[in-house]
Amino acid sequence: MNRPEIHVEVAPALHLFVPAARRAGATPLATDGVSTLGHVIESLGVPLTEVGALVVDGREVPVSHIPQAGETVRVRPVDRPQRVPGAPLRFLLDVHLGTLARRLRLLGVDTAYESTDIGDPALAARSAAEKRVMLSRDRGLLRRRELWAGAFVYSTRPDDQLHDVLDRFAPDLTPWTRCTACNGLLRQATKAEVADQLEHGTQRSYDVFAQCTECGRAYWKGAHHDQLEAIVERALAEHG
Repeated sequence: MNRPEIHVEVAPALHLFVPAARRAGATPLATDGVSTLGHVIESLGVPLTEVGALVVDGREVPVSHIPQAGETVRVRPVDRPQRVPGAPLRFLLDVHLGTLARRLRLLGVDTAYESTDIGDPALAARSAAEKRVMLSRDRGLLRRRELWAGAFVYSTRPDDQLHDVLDRFAPDLTPWTRCTACNGLLRQATKAEVADQLEHGTQRSYDVFAQCTECGRAYWKGAHHDQLEAIVERALAEHG
């Protein structure tokens, strides 16, 4: 018995997830007649976190739609900016995205980060428990059903990663308000309050300090401030 055949057209923005043969318009695909369209799309390699509208013969359908023989399916990417309803916008990053985590925190974006590999089940469980958007380049992790929400990080370059996340989610930016080490909120501090963390030269040269309310780390405009300032200014100019 022949299996039902549909035609699937994947949007160019999602081409990196599918084989080259499926990047040239609508291509035929045999289905089993019982699997949902969401399952079919995932079987092609496209994480559902990256899928926006699914359009079948001109009408939008849910991922639970059971495709029928002869249907033409168009798979579109998520709309930007993407809205994540049901909780304040905040993120969880896996062990491979440490630089991106620090830059998001620099911009005041609530960003949890696991500096060790705690495994996909634990990451997904934390995403659900804390209602955080899971950011990862691990497609398997993004397919886990228990995730609160997720998004694939398309680039390996931190500059591009930051631009992509800010463009996709448009979070509110409040630079210099979070600890880049632990994500805690910063408060103004006196030199005396942070003196135990300062070398003698720093004590002589700086008078304005901040301190993390969670881990106690001290901050001041040190040698790397210009580099950080450039990241902040660029983000505010493009996404503020």
